[in-house]
Amino acid sequence: MIAAENGMTLYTYKKDEKGESYCYDKCATNWPPYLAEASAAADGDYTLVERKDGKKQWALKGMPLYFWMKDAKKGDATGDGVGEVWDAARP
Repeated sequence: MIAAENGMTLYTYKKDEKGESYCYDKCATNWPPYLAEASAAADGDYTLVERKDGKKQWALKGMPLYFWMKDAKKGDATGDGVGEVWDAARP
């Protein structure tokens, strides 16, 4: 599994497409997008997706990355497999 700089597990959403996030509103409340600074640049397998609000979101090989609101501490991966559409991101 991969984690953000803060040590929290990152997830992918099976309903997303490469380069496109479909997680907004309540979905994004439960699964906050892993947002990037406006000046961020893609690096290797880590790419950027533009959200419909204009913000940039980190992606792994084009698949947008998210946190899970129920993960409480570094290393938690309680979102893996939720609804059969969320997976802990793996390199």
